[in-house]
Amino acid sequence: MTPTFSSAFLLMIALAPLAGAIITGLFGTGFFGRSVSRKGAHSLTILLVAISFLGSLYALYEVAMNGAYYDQAIYTWTLVGTKVFEVGFLIDPLTALMMVVVTSVSLMVHIYTIGYMVDDPGYQRFFSYISLFTFSMLMLVMANNMLQLFFGWEAVGLVSYLLIGFWYTRDTAIFANMKAFIMNRVGDFGFVLGIGLLFAYTGSMRYSEIFAQAGSLDTLIFPGTDWKLLTVACICLFIGAMGKSAQVPLHSWLPDSMEGPTPISALIHAATMVTAGIFMVARFSPLFELSSTALSFIIVIGSIGALFLGILGIIQTDIKRVVAYSTLSQLGYMTVALGASAYPVAIFHLMTHAFFKALLFLGAGSVIIGMHHDQDIRNMGGLRKYMPITWITFLIGTLSLVGTPFFSGFYSKENVIEAAGLANIWGANFAYWSTLIGVFVTSLYSFRLYFLVFHGKERFDTKPAHGKKHDDHGHHGGVPHESPWVVTLPLILLAIPSIAIGAWAIDPLLFKGFFGDAIVISPEHPAMAELASHYHGWVAYALHAFQTAPFWLMIAGLVTAWYCYIVNPKLPAKVYQAFSGINRILENKYYADWFNENVIARAVRALGGVFWNVGDKGIIDGAIIGGSTRLVGWIAAISRYLQSGYIYHYAFAMIAGVIALITLFVLVN
Repeated sequence: MTPTFSSAFLLMIALAPLAGAIITGLFGTGFFGRSVSRKGAHSLTILLVAISFLGSLYALYEVAMNGAYYDQAIYTWTLVGTKVFEVGFLIDPLTALMMVVVTSVSLMVHIYTIGYMVDDPGYQRFFSYISLFTFSMLMLVMANNMLQLFFGWEAVGLVSYLLIGFWYTRDTAIFANMKAFIMNRVGDFGFVLGIGLLFAYTGSMRYSEIFAQAGSLDTLIFPGTDWKLLTVACICLFIGAMGKSAQVPLHSWLPDSMEGPTPISALIHAATMVTAGIFMVARFSPLFELSSTALSFIIVIGSIGALFLGILGIIQTDIKRVVAYSTLSQLGYMTVALGASAYPVAIFHLMTHAFFKALLFLGAGSVIIGMHHDQDIRNMGGLRKYMPITWITFLIGTLSLVGTPFFSGFYSKENVIEAAGLANIWGANFAYWSTLIGVFVTSLYSFRLYFLVFHGKERFDTKPAHGKKHDDHGHHGGVPHESPWVVTLPLILLAIPSIAIGAWAIDPLLFKGFFGDAIVISPEHPAMAELASHYHGWVAYALHAFQTAPFWLMIAGLVTAWYCYIVNPKLPAKVYQAFSGINRILENKYYADWFNENVIARAVRALGGVFWNVGDKGIIDGAIIGGSTRLVGWIAAISRYLQSGYIYHYAFAMIAGVIALITLFVLVN
């Protein structure tokens, strides 16, 4: 008999972070007093997230080693006719892996926050928020139905709004969280339409029942068109993923999310929220596999993000924004893998990326602490001497990000590129070249950041006393220093999987059938089968990389960055001047924000003005409310003349009325 889990055990995993969030939020922020101290807040939330992490580890062990499986309803939320809406859990290999990724990174972020937010007056509130964020993501990945998926989907969006705008006295933070919230609602509109279509034609919200009807859904046509219903539904679902996972054109909110504290930047970019869209598409693989059109749409969108959003990282001067644009590019790589029907590769890259991207963000935060809250990389240089632990761990994260052989990022990223080259759908060729060129771009902006921060001339003595851009309350000046152990410990712990987890996990995740039935790949899409036929072990795979184009493109990016920012640091300024037109386009982020603000937003405001002036003021206030008021006044004005006060006038009116009624009765009959 296949071992399974108890409902109580799964509820413990999901609800432990929620309990920490509620207790800390209510009793540590002044809402119900301040009985939970700063120490109590971090101790309680870390303990409960650690419980959730250990439970997730056990679940993954049982799933991987004993084939454990769980798909049951926990609670019936409501009943509409014969339609049942439930809260339930699905624990399979895909869910178990995501649970470990989410809880492990969240635990590191919780520990890191002790040192990073030590002087912040909103200390307890922040711990409450990040625990709530962890709960929301767990509910999303553990769901066995679309209703609960949507709950978790919206919950991470809500908490991200609170966290991005955590420093709510800043205008930039207010703008950033509103931007993130609104752009995600645009994507979520498509997501709701996709869920609605599937529910309308299957009569169920539960994954297993929907996937069981995939064959019949594949025969249906969207009413009024010649489009396949599944194609429309899948594209709608992916539009939701475009918002959550920051894909073109719904991407521009993610760099602005840097206005929030660095720990939440790491959590949003590495393990929660932005990975939700990737997970969702992998979960719905039985449906996406039946629509080549939807897969082509996905792979083209991912390719654009992988290359062109990565290019924007080359010109950034804020340390966190460089890493943020790296996230946009890497999400594009994951999306390309989804479009190539290489769902295991996408999840594999999601996992490795979670560790090295969390490492890079937390490393950036450590640099910000050491630089007394200056984030401008032009004011850094030579920090390896002052911050040795941050330096070595940041280097490990960088080497993993650029795809250095034997590092974790190499194994997942290389397979993404190969999968794009092996895919047989429209747009795959464009995806292959985009991801290939993206290797050089990634290497260039990553090593540019590394060299400017940790090598070269020390520039921090020349910076102004109070920087305009910072991640905390102010710049205090002084010599850079290494961060406290609560900051460096998570860096060390994240550096380990950034090196080793790729080599350890590649065999089971990609080629040994770890995901089983959790992911469905059609025989018509050969990418995964071709990857398996060329694979001969993690050592041989890494050694072969030295003969491939991605490796030498990575080296080219490294050498270019070294020459431009160490050997000849005056060259980049000359290049920028020579290509000022291109540089202007990049500085304006391809004018995406300009287009959103001056075209989309202006058009929406104009449409709102029309509805307000014509609909609200003209029709509702003017015609309906005002018109009825004037009509009553007119009738009253006329009726007033009929009120003479003489009884014989009223008697005469009654007699005339009776005669009129009798006459009408006689004529009609």
